[in-house]
Amino acid sequence: NMNIESVQRVREHLQSLESSVTNTDRQRKRKLSGSGGPPALSATGLRNLGNTCFMNAILQSLSNILEFSCYFKELPAVALRSGKTAGRRMYHTRSQGDSSVSLVEELRKTLCSLWQGNQTAFSPDALFYVIWKIMPSFRGYQQQDAHEFLRYLLDHLHRELQGSRNGLPGPSLLSDRPNLTSESKCCINGTPTIVTSVFGGVLQNEVNCLICGTESRKFDPFLDLSLDIPSQFRVKRTKDQEPGPTCNLHNCLSSFTDLEELDETELYMCHKCKKRQKSTKKFWIQKLPKVLCLHLKRFHWTAFLRNKVDTYVEFPLRGLDMKRYLLEPENSLPESCLYDLAAVVVHHGSGVGSGHYTAYGHHEGRWYHFNDSTVTLVNEQTVAKAKAYILFYTERTEQDRMTSETEPKL
Repeated sequence: NMNIESVQRVREHLQSLESSVTNTDRQRKRKLSGSGGPPALSATGLRNLGNTCFMNAILQSLSNILEFSCYFKELPAVALRSGKTAGRRMYHTRSQGDSSVSLVEELRKTLCSLWQGNQTAFSPDALFYVIWKIMPSFRGYQQQDAHEFLRYLLDHLHRELQGSRNGLPGPSLLSDRPNLTSESKCCINGTPTIVTSVFGGVLQNEVNCLICGTESRKFDPFLDLSLDIPSQFRVKRTKDQEPGPTCNLHNCLSSFTDLEELDETELYMCHKCKKRQKSTKKFWIQKLPKVLCLHLKRFHWTAFLRNKVDTYVEFPLRGLDMKRYLLEPENSLPESCLYDLAAVVVHHGSGVGSGHYTAYGHHEGRWYHFNDSTVTLVNEQTVAKAKAYILFYTERTEQDRMTSETEPKL
């Protein structure tokens, strides 16, 4: 069990490693912070504990998703003394059988520390220690994938809030790290939690046998959608060549939902033909989530390397209309399909194992740039020009519609 001395040792160790960010990343960070706007007085930065910008960018993004962050901030504090609960817990927590650590509690403390107007950056070392304990793949100080971290974080939060006796995520989430699927069911089985009520949507997966015409449908819950950037927009052009067409978010969404013929390696087991046959596949969105998390697949594996797709993808800051991707659009109100941007995670640099993550977040009508300890105010044009990696869109509400016309703009 964790005791106070061991926590102190880990904190000292983490703090001593804050200087371990490589020189190239330091230069990139300096360049980024120099390009920001005025300092943001109400916002609080997060200290980098040694290549932990992937975590900081996700935490700052989640802090700008009001329903999610308010839920954690309003939870009662849980006092943990030498692995024994001091006082009565208001909710059950359990992580891999170790009751001395609580991811929920450390996230609560971290989210409470942000937006307090404190000019000193908060150090999320206690949260990082818990992450080390319950997510072994994130141990160490190498750069990690922010999207992968988001998936693991949401999954573990969901399990802890459920009070699941099985602390380990299911095999489909851990068995093949490079190819985590956005439709992994293991995250959202069982009792609903704030994670599933905010991020949870449902896809309909429709497969048609091309030999006998049999149609098979199944519903897949999702917490986010991983979208390819279509190949026609990934062509690298020299400076002498004319620029190609600009890719936009609807190109990526259409590529995800459009009818697709499965190739020879993905033959479908047709129950009528009783053999594997060629088929087509199509996705529809059966239920939209309150917060639509869209992950643009910028990293691709080749034989030995993971390459980055650097294509700019145009995305709306407000009014993303998802109606055309719905299974039954006639059953939904036009306004209920509109989404406004709440946060964007950006990866700067060429490779997944290097580079630097920052985030943009929308808070009380203003846009902020979160670059670890530094937070600056930025204008909408700066956000719109970002090469997004993860986009967080919130469902537009009646109140949003009333205030969208009058919100202050920088």
